[in-house]
Amino acid sequence: MSPVQPEIHLLGLSIKTFGLIFALAFVACGVMAQRRLKEIGKPVDWAYEAVFAALVGGVVGARLYYVVDQWHVVRHDLLSGLFGGSGLVFWGGLAGGAAGVVLWAWRRRFLGPALFDLGAPAVALGYAIGRIGCQVSGDGDYGTASNLPWAMAYPDGAVPTDVRVHPTPIYETLVMGLATWWLWRSRDSFRPGLLFPLYLIIAGVERFLVEFIRRNDGVLLGLTAAQLESLAAAAIGVAWIALVRRRDGGLLRADATGRAQPASA
Repeated sequence: MSPVQPEIHLLGLSIKTFGLIFALAFVACGVMAQRRLKEIGKPVDWAYEAVFAALVGGVVGARLYYVVDQWHVVRHDLLSGLFGGSGLVFWGGLAGGAAGVVLWAWRRRFLGPALFDLGAPAVALGYAIGRIGCQVSGDGDYGTASNLPWAMAYPDGAVPTDVRVHPTPIYETLVMGLATWWLWRSRDSFRPGLLFPLYLIIAGVERFLVEFIRRNDGVLLGLTAAQLESLAAAAIGVAWIALVRRRDGGLLRADATGRAQPASA
């Protein structure tokens, strides 16, 4: 059996593997958020409310980003552009998902540093798992041609190629999987609210670097749109941390004990 399976057939149904893994990513994020909410003394049911808000906002944000970015393609068939099966762009999804979660948190009166700390490792985990979906489905997110021993072709992918290329989804899963582990381990080490800007820096640098071996075209100074967005995300993270350090005099919790304490928003 090919390691690349855009769809699987079960009980007469055809199931898209990317969609299946995409759903599993949200479930995993919910489990992680549930555990953290329990640690800080908040209702664990909030986890799946937040995940649902992120799912709705993320899909809307990703689709809107796709339509804006590909306006020259979709302007003659806007409904297809909005509701078609392609075009789930990460940075658009992150912005939309964040907006959805912020609205949910405002309603729950949970809008504050604890929310950002809750979201950082969960978003990193979701991205790492989502890239597994890209790899398994062979959806075209692979990189440029390569002769490295682990380079591979995707002849059976949703976007097939017989050329051996960088399996960039695997690279991203490994890096963001490690980022998830570190962010989770650090959840009680930094001052409240700092995990999210740390995530922005890690995710921004990771995506900026991997774009050099992906197939996207440059839009400015030889950089791709994703690289420019990644630089912006990392810059926001750096500025955020600098402001906290200037205000509070340090980044680590003054009373860090390695144990979670109930936290307010």
